[in-house]
Amino acid sequence: MIELTFKPRADGRLTVLCLGAHSDDIEIGCGGTLLTLAQRYPDAIFHWAVFSAIGVRENEARQAAGLFAGPALKGLVLKSFPDGFMPFAGAEVKSAFEELKPISPDLIFTHNRIDAHQDHRLLSELTWNTFRDHMILEYEIPKYDGDLRQPSVFVPLGTEVCQRKVRYLMDAFPSQHAKRWFQENTFLSLLRLRGMECNAPSGYAEAFYSRKLVL
Repeated sequence: MIELTFKPRADGRLTVLCLGAHSDDIEIGCGGTLLTLAQRYPDAIFHWAVFSAIGVRENEARQAAGLFAGPALKGLVLKSFPDGFMPFAGAEVKSAFEELKPISPDLIFTHNRIDAHQDHRLLSELTWNTFRDHMILEYEIPKYDGDLRQPSVFVPLGTEVCQRKVRYLMDAFPSQHAKRWFQENTFLSLLRLRGMECNAPSGYAEAFYSRKLVL
């Protein structure tokens, strides 16, 4: 399998923009990859934007961003769009995206364009509409709808990173513990499946969907 890596900017820094519709989306979709990038690129900069972070979910989003990005977190944007209704506030959500343009990141993580959740699909569409000359990787979120598909990009993860990802998820989002799918074995199972598919040395990986790559 061909392996690719990032070439840092002239200043040696990697700038990453993480986009999530809801407070736990980024962490579920690419938390392990973010932890790995932070280790591999000590000077990396992370920007975090969550579009529905209301009430206790705002505090959870803030705590989770601190856990996953640590001191590399340079920007945290928390919006209060109602969960499930973002397509009906498209103009306002688009305006929020326009505010993110000056970041001009090297790498963007966002939702998959064929995600079954309507908020997720809108954010994916607006990501591509707003950032037209950037590297974008679309992450996946396990859910009742069963919309997992065939990813094209894999990031092998160390066992310790996977354990940290799952521990941080459980620690940062207590409001979600009542949901039957929000369990350690759900997250570890998907990591194990994607690790098997890319023959990861540890057996674990996160997977992404890429529409465009320039080599």
